[in-house]
Amino acid sequence: MKRKVDAHMIAIMGLLIALMVVLSQILGFETAYIKLTFSFVPQMIMGMLFGPFWTAIGSSLADIAGMVLFPKSAYFFGFTINAFVGGLIYGFFFYRKAVTLKRAAMVVLLNTVLITLILTPIWLSMMLNIPLTSWAIWSVRLLKALIMFPIQTAMIYLVGRAVPYKRLTRRFI
Repeated sequence: MKRKVDAHMIAIMGLLIALMVVLSQILGFETAYIKLTFSFVPQMIMGMLFGPFWTAIGSSLADIAGMVLFPKSAYFFGFTINAFVGGLIYGFFFYRKAVTLKRAAMVVLLNTVLITLILTPIWLSMMLNIPLTSWAIWSVRLLKALIMFPIQTAMIYLVGRAVPYKRLTRRFI
């Protein structure tokens, strides 16, 4: 079943995109090698409501809007690809599905492996012109993965369980 784009969908998407920008660019922590944010929470809600395609589009728009409105470094398209892939993952795991601890852990694990440990090191190596084997890239990535895995899994599970999923999906589907 195709998702019909209407004013209500656009408004909710806009609010979630704005929340992602604020959590990522204003309330996030960022250095040249690492970025810690909680923008995965609205991304998960977007995935629950709109599915993989629209969540990937919304996540990409949030990345681009964040870089246009609050640039902290040069724009690099690879990070927009990260946002797109992350949106696909959240939409795939949570669209029309209940949030379980297993699903939350699988989403975090997949995002960690694909984005944090594979794609981002490639982009950083290209951007900063340093070898992909550089400890500067890997030390903070591995530490972030270890610290954020339980935190992100717990937050996705708790927020996902608190969202009135069934009532919201009746309004959107």
